[in-house]
Amino acid sequence: MFYRSSIAAAAFVAALCTATGDSRAWDDALYPDFSGQWRPIGGPGRFDISKPAGRGQEAPLTPEYQAIFEANVKEQAAGGQGTTKTYRCFSPGMPRVTNGYGEIEFVVTPGTTHILVDHIYDNRRIFTDGRPWPAEITPTLLGLSIGHWIDTDGDGRYDVLEVETRGFRGPRSFDASGLPLHSDNQTIVKERIYIDKNDRNVAHDEVTVIDHALTRPWTVMKNYRRSPELYPTWSEENCGESNNHVTIADEDYMLSAEGLLMPTRKDQAPPDLRYFKKYNR
Repeated sequence: MFYRSSIAAAAFVAALCTATGDSRAWDDALYPDFSGQWRPIGGPGRFDISKPAGRGQEAPLTPEYQAIFEANVKEQAAGGQGTTKTYRCFSPGMPRVTNGYGEIEFVVTPGTTHILVDHIYDNRRIFTDGRPWPAEITPTLLGLSIGHWIDTDGDGRYDVLEVETRGFRGPRSFDASGLPLHSDNQTIVKERIYIDKNDRNVAHDEVTVIDHALTRPWTVMKNYRRSPELYPTWSEENCGESNNHVTIADEDYMLSAEGLLMPTRKDQAPPDLRYFKKYNR
């Protein structure tokens, strides 16, 4: 009995020491307070919120990708979707996801910072555990994000999260206007995420995009405001619910209120119906 009691006591002490050791290793007082619910200041519609949408963004596109963008603008004006595929319930992907769709929550843990967004599939996982870049990355719309916390003012507390994201697949764009990213998906996105020193309820994300569709790196500032509500409401978005968009082959159609297939732009050809029987009505 004494032997079993000694083992139990030793196990309890070991567990206590482990917990104590973990608490010393992870001190959340060393990190900025990102608690609460956040929303983008100025709305999520534009990549550079300081400029008008579309051509007003003055994106530093190469001539080739400026031409692709102009064709995209023309297609959207005619009712099409262009290079913007979120209507098919694709995640906006990076870097568009930094525009901030829906309510945002930052969750800082010892080895990972999570950015949770109530919009389609926008949740991000930023690894801060010191891991190296893998030899191969499985491409995703959001990519692989590796970051580290830094103390910029030497006060012994971290104040900036620096992040780099690589490993993408398409389709992705900068914003709803369809500003295109290069089809090679070799995009690199660098971020500096921090709380405003003069207003603790404002957060910033300085985003720099390096992409072969651009003539130079494109840097913009994203700003988010913390909700003043003690218990804010977290909404739910189900993209597939009541989605009236239909994609057949490479063409996009819509369902009318009567449930009938309809075109999205003038003079759009109907889909290929060779496998369907024809009925006279």
